[in-house]
Amino acid sequence: MYFGDKPYNPDVLSCLANLSNDEVFTPPEVANKILDLLPEKIWSDSSVTFLDPFTKTGVFLREITRRLLIGLEPEFPNLQERINHILNYQIWGIAITELTALLSRRTLYCSKKANGKYSIDSLFDDPDGHIRYKAGEHLWAGDRCHFCGASKQQYDRDSALESYTYEFIHTPYPERIFNNMQFDVIVGNPPYQLSDGGYGKSAAPIYQKFVEQAKKLNPRYLSMIIPSRWFSGGRGLDEFRAEMLSDKHIRELTDYESFKEVFPGVDLAGGACYFLWDRDDEGSCKIVNIRDGKRTKANRFLDEFPVFVRDNKAVDIIRRIRSIHEGRYLDDVVSSSKPFGLRTFYKPTKSGVPCHFIQRIGDGFANPEDVTDQFQLLNKWKLLIPRSPIAGQTDFSKAVKFYSDQNTAIVPPGMCCTESFLVAYAADSKEEVLSFKSYLFTKVARFLLLQAVASQDVTKRRFLFVPDLGKYDHIFTDNELCSHFDLTDEDWEYIDSRISETDQVK
Repeated sequence: MYFGDKPYNPDVLSCLANLSNDEVFTPPEVANKILDLLPEKIWSDSSVTFLDPFTKTGVFLREITRRLLIGLEPEFPNLQERINHILNYQIWGIAITELTALLSRRTLYCSKKANGKYSIDSLFDDPDGHIRYKAGEHLWAGDRCHFCGASKQQYDRDSALESYTYEFIHTPYPERIFNNMQFDVIVGNPPYQLSDGGYGKSAAPIYQKFVEQAKKLNPRYLSMIIPSRWFSGGRGLDEFRAEMLSDKHIRELTDYESFKEVFPGVDLAGGACYFLWDRDDEGSCKIVNIRDGKRTKANRFLDEFPVFVRDNKAVDIIRRIRSIHEGRYLDDVVSSSKPFGLRTFYKPTKSGVPCHFIQRIGDGFANPEDVTDQFQLLNKWKLLIPRSPIAGQTDFSKAVKFYSDQNTAIVPPGMCCTESFLVAYAADSKEEVLSFKSYLFTKVARFLLLQAVASQDVTKRRFLFVPDLGKYDHIFTDNELCSHFDLTDEDWEYIDSRISETDQVK
């Protein structure tokens, strides 16, 4: 196969295995779906400049070049002249590692050296071409990197080891990387997270830093594919979520509820999304939901609610309930984390205050001096719910188990718990707590809870769409709630299709 008059190897980018869940290779078909968001007219404009600031395989740069080769043919009938113009004056990339720099050059130039014998470009005198890689260093501010938040203990390492100092975000002046060049289009798939040296396999998101840095360059168009966990904020993402939801320049957002549906073989909680940001246009956003290959579309504003509700059908249900219920919601009822000041890894004592620990430990005791009761919950009957009821599940659209008799507990006055649990409700009588539990276990309540969940961590803020009924004096049913909230048969059929009798989303 030939690209112009020089040899060109067949496409292998769809066959590459990911090195990790942190830096995910983009399949060519996914890259093209993202590029499809851009206006058709740019593919026939020889002045438009493109940047992938975190290229891994070079797939975005290659697919951009393919499109330009077609669109610019009338202006540059000679193929070699057309190739030279595109690669020298329109396409740039920043690699995330030395290896991906070589891979990206091989993909784009058909040679690991842009000026090599087999390169399809005939003008470059620099072996790097327009794909640069520069090894950098973290800027330590105490025990964290000032730019990316990496742990000094974990990443202050020998220079022979990868330090993950991505050039694009390790500078306050990204415009200086290419000598203040203005890019019209910034597109790509950034690294997602870095292990932060925390408890267990703790990792902190970093993809938001690439989005924020790209906006500093003020391109005409910005399009990236990133995890969807920012929809409801959370660890390191609250400010990013607020900024994204209020940004009226985001004109299209395509959301996959299952990460595996867009990246087969990659297992990350909360799904994935890609978006189009348009500097010169603002308004409502076209939302496309994709679940099991089925699409739903709607135009709406991203900031209608404090978190982004990804499900277009669920939005109408939430709107109806909020128009009827004028009281408070369960985010004002469920306790904050560490309701009694005890960490997850707190070790039981031989005697003291009765305490509910994680399942593998069971009930035990806590030192009275370690137990706090700032919320006045200790001497009441309590419904304890797990902080991570869906731990181990990443595809929430198919396998979310919220609450069941196996992972919740009603405990008597005088008993506390570690931060593995939240106090969902507390009352003077067990009967009232049982009534509340029946409400929380209804499909309607669990469906509303699901709309604010985008990770395995379920905190009190995730209950912002679940109304507080105020009075809990009987066993609640879905029929009663549908009547109370004026839900239609169509509403109920959709809720019923999503939530099973076994607390599992289908």
